[in-house]
Amino acid sequence: MQPFNLHTHSIYSDGKSTPKEMVEEAIRQGLTKLGFSEHGPLPFATTFAVKEDNMPNYVAEIAALKEEFKDKIEILCGLETDYITGVTEPFATTKEKYHLDYLIGGVHLVGQSANPEELWFIDGPKWEIYDEGLQKFFGGDIRKGVKRFFEQTNEMIEHEEFDIIAHFDKIKMHNRDRYFHEDEPWYRKLALETLDLIHQKGLILEINTRGIYKKRYNGFYPSPWLMAEAHKLGIPMIISSDAHHYSELTLEFDSAEKALAMT
Repeated sequence: MQPFNLHTHSIYSDGKSTPKEMVEEAIRQGLTKLGFSEHGPLPFATTFAVKEDNMPNYVAEIAALKEEFKDKIEILCGLETDYITGVTEPFATTKEKYHLDYLIGGVHLVGQSANPEELWFIDGPKWEIYDEGLQKFFGGDIRKGVKRFFEQTNEMIEHEEFDIIAHFDKIKMHNRDRYFHEDEPWYRKLALETLDLIHQKGLILEINTRGIYKKRYNGFYPSPWLMAEAHKLGIPMIISSDAHHYSELTLEFDSAEKALAMT
């Protein structure tokens, strides 16, 4: 089993476990490295991101854990940074400000507004919110919505500095084969264009298992056909569980490894 997980969340953002609980479970499972990647601060109130004024406490606690457990496990302090066109702080600024070890880049909110009510939220547990946003912002036109999601992802890849790209095809999660199928040429074209940019920028591609164990999607982000294309391009890939509780640290790692072995 891959002996590390770099995509985890604790009570500092929308996780349910303390950082120390996450570390102790990682040690119990024999992991050699654990990365904390709380959802980075956003310029508006959310239920999932670290509050800006709590960032010093987050960084300080992870630093203390690094020292406390230095003989047992390597601990890294990072963020999962959201990209919103024209709104979010440059990733490099965030990384330097808090002396972070690494950044994961991702798109969860589609649009160009600092008002969360004007953004299409494509994540979370409720598919109804996905559907409502598709109707409200794109008139129910799934091609327009998906195209904008990938355009925003591409902007992030081209203009921001980060290390790992998070669940880059997560736009499919709440689709559930209702609006489009992944074998449609227009969709494949968009996904492959983004994959090519990931290759050009030398990013690490995560294989995210959270959709499976949370039963929100019946596969990985990205899908196996995209893993195979990434393998052809020589894109480095790592497995992550996007854990929000210590019990989720390595869920579905074995099945992800099997999927990667088939690429």
